Amino acid sequence: MTEQERTGKLEKLLRSFERYYDVRREQVTEPFAAEAEFSLHDEQYFLVKSARLAEADSKEYVYFATADRLDAAGFSVYDTAAWEKGLARVKPHANHRNTDIVLVILADHIEEAVFSVIPKTKHYKSYRLGFQGWSHYRLIAVELSSGRVAANRQGQSLRKLVSNIF
Repeated sequence: MTEQERTGKLEKLLRSFERYYDVRREQVTEPFAAEAEFSLHDEQYFLVKSARLAEADSKEYVYFATADRLDAAGFSVYDTAAWEKGLARVKPHANHRNTDIVLVILADHIEEAVFSVIPKTKHYKSYRLGFQGWSHYRLIAVELSSGRVAANRQGQSLRKLVSNIF
């Protein structure tokens, strides 16, 4: 598959995210091809807005990576970069509920070793014993040549999205 075909598939995926996420294609953190950000602020109040019962902030940072061939070393680079760059953007506070970090990898060929590592990949962090929220890590990788998909436990919800696009 050529670079142009891979970019076309990435664009198709990014269009599905644009409805709810702020998608960036330029000035993206290396080694990623694109980034997306989702932010939600929820309030509960009693009769009037000044009588707030609860507030909650949720965020999600999605990193998109493309590769011709994904081996274990390349996967490790993407995995570490997404988790570290996502955590660097977390700002825990009293009303912080969660900040999730998502990595989506599109590759022409993925080595079998990587297919076996992806389901076992897990990152989690809680802030102040969970009183100021937590961060989960969702991961999905698509082998474009065969249509095979691998995801970690948290990333299983992304399978439906990916299957509808590819």
